[in-house]
Amino acid sequence: MKYTLAPSILAADFKNLGRDIENVSKAGADAVHIDVMDGNFVPSISFGMPLIKSIRAATDKFFDVHLMVTDPERYIKDFVDCGADGITIHAEACRDVENALKSIRRAGVRVGIALNPGTSLSTLDYLIDEVDMVLLMTVNPGFGGQKYIESSTRKIRHLRDRLNEEGRDLDIEVDGGITMDTIDKVLDAGANVIVMGSAIFRGNAAENTQYFKNILKDREK
Repeated sequence: MKYTLAPSILAADFKNLGRDIENVSKAGADAVHIDVMDGNFVPSISFGMPLIKSIRAATDKFFDVHLMVTDPERYIKDFVDCGADGITIHAEACRDVENALKSIRRAGVRVGIALNPGTSLSTLDYLIDEVDMVLLMTVNPGFGGQKYIESSTRKIRHLRDRLNEEGRDLDIEVDGGITMDTIDKVLDAGANVIVMGSAIFRGNAAENTQYFKNILKDREK
């Protein structure tokens, strides 16, 4: 299985954002996770297209854009135009989630569907054929630095077991509360795309990136 480390810039130093992105990219990060929040679907407001466009020159790493916004289908083309390589939308945020996923596919980027901690895996029953990746939120979305929800481990395992039984080679991404204390839990359960914010950017971001990337490399051996 291929493992991906995706530092979340929500926890980066915004006054030195380009520098932070360059540092984690050079240190071995596989992707840059970009949390877009609208103040509607989630309470917080983060950033949008202008910022993503401005940081695109800082790295050639995969831009993993996570839209925590209501009716995200309104913005898919805009985010692709400003540099997104993959777009993940929330099942809970769409009036017609299947059509929204198809719009991402037509835009030519990687397709992801996100589920909040309280959303059942059964939501995927009619959507699984439309996606390349499932993002399981391991905290309630909207704020960084939250504690990992322990019941997420069982949910990750159930999803990986289902994918294996169905012969589906999809990525499982996890986002929220992933630290030195929880990374083994999510990896053992079957997650392979790891979003980390505070655990990367609190302290020396390059050294932290190298540390967690080595953990993922060991899993691939």
